[in-house]
Amino acid sequence: MAPDDDGNPKRTSRSVFVDITPLRASPAFAKLWTGTSIAQIGAQVTIVAVGLHVYALTESTLAVALVALWALGPMILAGFVGGALADTYDRRLVALVTAIIAWGSICVMALIAFLDVSVTWPYYVLAAVNAASATILGATRGAILPRLLSPQLLPAAAALSGITMGLAITVGPAVAGVLVASVGFPWTYLLDAVLFTGAFLGILSLPKMVPDGERKAAGFGSVVESMRFLRTAPNVRATFVWDLIAMILGTPRVVFPAAGALVLGGGPVTVGILTASFAIGALLSGLFSGPLGGVRRQGRAVTVAIAAFGACTALFGVVLLCTGIIAGPASPNEPLVPAIVLAGLALAGTGAADNVSAVFRTTILQTAAPDDVRGRMQGLFYVVVAGGPRIGDLLAGGIATLIALWAPPLFGGVLICVTMLILARTARGFMRYDAHAPTP
Repeated sequence: MAPDDDGNPKRTSRSVFVDITPLRASPAFAKLWTGTSIAQIGAQVTIVAVGLHVYALTESTLAVALVALWALGPMILAGFVGGALADTYDRRLVALVTAIIAWGSICVMALIAFLDVSVTWPYYVLAAVNAASATILGATRGAILPRLLSPQLLPAAAALSGITMGLAITVGPAVAGVLVASVGFPWTYLLDAVLFTGAFLGILSLPKMVPDGERKAAGFGSVVESMRFLRTAPNVRATFVWDLIAMILGTPRVVFPAAGALVLGGGPVTVGILTASFAIGALLSGLFSGPLGGVRRQGRAVTVAIAAFGACTALFGVVLLCTGIIAGPASPNEPLVPAIVLAGLALAGTGAADNVSAVFRTTILQTAAPDDVRGRMQGLFYVVVAGGPRIGDLLAGGIATLIALWAPPLFGGVLICVTMLILARTARGFMRYDAHAPTP
């Protein structure tokens, strides 16, 4: 395999399967990716286990919802603060310190579970600390990758990260359910603590990584300066705006429980199938992501992928609408298998399209943003990822309550498609974005 201009191995032909060249080109990236993959499975185990544990302690769905609500504020704050830290200090050190804090929160959670602590507030606090630490760690890791790989390999690296997340979301909840039922909550948390040590494998192998360019103190002024940069960076800004459109208008997950009970039948089992379908779609699109590395017009690719996301979301709404009209009210004990299969396929399509969009948005963000603001842009990326779906949940819940369960995905999906069509005709600069000549 011949090297490219940067000395990295390049592929002479493109396969439909995921490009693993980044793993061969950079041993540091390979270790970081491997460690992250192991740690993220454990993270998904704990996310599910905390929800089950709080419900076991309170028998309240609202109490379970408060776990995510308590974590949202710290996650958003951590996105801004973490990005500023990554643009000020040695990124390896920032990643290592936050990983230690995240790991410590998991260990304490396991400890208090072994001690049979039955009040919920410690679990809320520890879940929030863990989520905030993971946000800073993720933002820092995103700023590190362009220093490990050439720009040509970043799409493949993003696709590999998509596989990691798809696998974690698919495997983690299943493992959590089995472990909670068989060995209990303390041992389930302990498994995450063991798996999270994989994160240290990748971080400790990194070289010292001080940000390039002028460094400012990690404070409010640094965050304000990054906002000024964003005003003059239309391509970077577009990655955030496009994603917010998709997440706010196309997040129908809050209708899953009612869909399983009232429309599709099957109850919790159907909810699990619908949730897993999205993750499986993301995983499969990652496995067959080889051709993505050859796409130059990445802004156009983001727009097309989000339009496909909207179309699949609307299809899910059509399935709910037609099933309700044809079959009438469903029973949790009598699943409508054909309708569940169609709904699952539609949601798998949304997962695949979302992952393709994420590959290109991540690549644009990592290549177009200068190194001295890259950490803050990655932090803002995590703020958008955390905040957008939650706004979408609120909107979908309101529309479903006022109209019907099929309305949020159907109306939202159609509106996404129409918006992407308008943006494809008006945002010409983003449509012309060239991966071979990235500009912010």
